[in-house]
Amino acid sequence: MNSIFKKICISSDHAGYKLKEFIKSYFIKKEIPLIDLGPFEMESVDYPDYAKKITRRLVAKKSDAGILVCGSGTGMAITANKTKGIRAAVCYNSKSTRLSREHNNANIIALGSRLIKKKEAMKLIKIFLNTKFQGGRHLRRVKKI
Repeated sequence: MNSIFKKICISSDHAGYKLKEFIKSYFIKKEIPLIDLGPFEMESVDYPDYAKKITRRLVAKKSDAGILVCGSGTGMAITANKTKGIRAAVCYNSKSTRLSREHNNANIIALGSRLIKKKEAMKLIKIFLNTKFQGGRHLRRVKKI
């Protein structure tokens, strides 16, 4: 898998843990660097804590893009989007994923482990990591966020 991003990080809550681990194993198998910010076991955790780990890393420019996984993707995205400079998009199909990058310059993909299958999640991650921001009229709009 190629990526326009050099440093990618991932995090989840307990509902997204199994999908996070599946995604991580794919990255390891393909020898693609990925920073796992937890959790590291299935115990119940609070999703805002793990969303903030990703946002802090992106704001500090230690990573270029993030992958967040919870049951629906929504809680993670809401939390992440509270941070200036973060544009987290809940992605659920190819078109929503592509447009989140092309038009919104999203820097975090949020996935719902209870809503999509593993194969679809990997497809969306590949689209997200390889789609460039179009700029132009979209840049003007993103700057207003």
